[in-house]
Amino acid sequence: MKVTKYLPILAVCLMTTGCNSKKEAVLTSGIDLANLDTTAMPGTSFYQYACGGWIESHPLTDEYSRFGSFDMLHEKSREQLKELIAELAAKKDNAPGSAAQKVGDLYNIAMDSVKLNKEGAAPIKEEMAAIDALKDKEEIYTYIAESQKKGIRPYFTMFVSADDMNSSMNMVQTYQGGLGMGQRDYYLENDEQTKSIRDKYKEHLVKMFQLAGYDEATAQKAMVAVMNIETRLAKAARSQVELRDPHANYNKMDMETLKKNFPTFNWDAYFTTSGLNDLKEVNIGQPAAMKEVADVINTVPLEDQKFYLQWNLIDAAASFLSDDFVAQNFDFYSRTMSGKKEMQPRWKRAVSTVDGSLGEVVGQMYVEKYFPAAAKERMVKLVGNLRKALGERIQELTWMSDETKAKALEKLAAIYVKVGYPDSWRDYAALEIKNDSYWANILRSNEFEFDYMLTKAGKPVDKTEWLMTPQTVNAYYNPTTNEICFPAGILQYPFFDMNADDAFNYGAIGVVIGHEMTHGFDDQGRQYDKDGNLKDWWTAEDSKNFEERAKVLVDWFDRIEVLPGLHANGQLTLGENIADHGGLQVSFQAFHHAMKDQPLGIVEGFTPEQRFYLAYANVWAGNIRDEQIRLLTQMDVHSLGRWRVNAALPHINGWNEAFGIQEGDPMYLAPEKRASIW
Repeated sequence: MKVTKYLPILAVCLMTTGCNSKKEAVLTSGIDLANLDTTAMPGTSFYQYACGGWIESHPLTDEYSRFGSFDMLHEKSREQLKELIAELAAKKDNAPGSAAQKVGDLYNIAMDSVKLNKEGAAPIKEEMAAIDALKDKEEIYTYIAESQKKGIRPYFTMFVSADDMNSSMNMVQTYQGGLGMGQRDYYLENDEQTKSIRDKYKEHLVKMFQLAGYDEATAQKAMVAVMNIETRLAKAARSQVELRDPHANYNKMDMETLKKNFPTFNWDAYFTTSGLNDLKEVNIGQPAAMKEVADVINTVPLEDQKFYLQWNLIDAAASFLSDDFVAQNFDFYSRTMSGKKEMQPRWKRAVSTVDGSLGEVVGQMYVEKYFPAAAKERMVKLVGNLRKALGERIQELTWMSDETKAKALEKLAAIYVKVGYPDSWRDYAALEIKNDSYWANILRSNEFEFDYMLTKAGKPVDKTEWLMTPQTVNAYYNPTTNEICFPAGILQYPFFDMNADDAFNYGAIGVVIGHEMTHGFDDQGRQYDKDGNLKDWWTAEDSKNFEERAKVLVDWFDRIEVLPGLHANGQLTLGENIADHGGLQVSFQAFHHAMKDQPLGIVEGFTPEQRFYLAYANVWAGNIRDEQIRLLTQMDVHSLGRWRVNAALPHINGWNEAFGIQEGDPMYLAPEKRASIW
């Protein structure tokens, strides 16, 4: 599900602490000199200086629109998963219903191109016919619910998550959606690049309807119907920036109010079919978008809505059908929108499917083989060091009152920490994997997840639940549970090196830990209290001071021209930029504390402080295509890797001092102009 309140480090985070053992006395610097470009000047482009060697030696292959050191770790993790999965897939005697049978059979059916190409569009024919058989608009409400169970989300998304005002309890919620291109600006903006993408999308729609069995004339008609509906939904949708306002997204209603506000929408039919009987209240995330959904269903001809519903089915199923569907899907979403030139090999796509459908089954195997218990222990210790450093920085703030400081420290102390893997694993016994069709198995998997989600409705929030699998190469902060999570997958180089000293590990994973902690105090996270409730715990003056300081980062990033004529969006990326800023400050302070117990000297010509910032920069080394830059700038709350270095570091006093950045250097920023928040 795309609708999440947690904030991952990437759109997409171990550490080592000082120790007196002989083994750790010979720890390396962790810095690969080959990654550097020493012909560049640190004060001109630190990104080029720290990462130029890596960038030159890792040119983009046709498979990628973006590839960086982060992606290298992801590829390593995927190779590890492949080894585990393929071993089970090769066995002929896996017990029916066992985890091994489910993992192995799902991988095998995903790999069976002969079977998939023979089937063509057959796996979706019955569902296409069912949509075509809808007799009147009243049946649409039932159908929407049935399709959402299957992981198809026309018009909007329904999900179950914590009540922002009562974070200990789960609540049914809705979120705007229903757009094939994902983001409203693709339908509304009229610059040449956007118009070109929109034209390509229309061509894509026609081709996909034809692959599904329609003649060209009907496919053209279907395209017009889909574009009309999606454009209406886009006009009513909130922008990416507007969606970052948690108060605006909180519109809890009892059933009487819900029906009064959206009188034409048959809520009884929708919720009953969904499996939500006796529902008392629901949060409508974006009321204007839901009003338009109701109006579209009420006013658009049934035939046009059938085309729209069929498109949602085709689009959802495309990756799990024959090669012609997969190729056309890739051509638009990957080639046109992100600049990829070549599809991933089938085994990578198959591994991703198994990982997505049986995440914790695979995760348990992954942890047993690849994640040492010592890493979890050491990570927990590092988190403690970073928590202490952030507490010190809060206490030292000159712009915040003692009243707000006290509550900030309470929230910091209450942060719940998850490292490596969950204490208990999910039960997948109810999920059936069969040798019928790839798409049929995806449907059963989606229904399994939907049913799992529904069991939470109206129930207490389970704070032990993980929102990422252990093998995920990422990390997150969740404001409603006030938790930070660092899966096993990210606890590897370039984020963590067991053989490297504190300068490297605090600069890499240490900053990530500080980043996730700081999310609890960014422009969104600060609006939630220590218990995860959307509640104002700030004095009016402190809020004003925070907003003034945050605006420094907004204006700073707004000025960045990521492509000719295209600027970064400082408001959209504010939360992540604050988290990067805080992570750098907090981890550097913790690092200095560590050096009091275990001093570090110059290694390979670099001071410990310099190695700290080199390690940070190397995390974001990468190459990226222009198409992907444009896509991410419109949709991603994270700044691009280059600017997580070159735009973040000028505001960091420690970096300026470590590399002797002086007035006249392109990256120099006068101290009085630097952001200073956490």
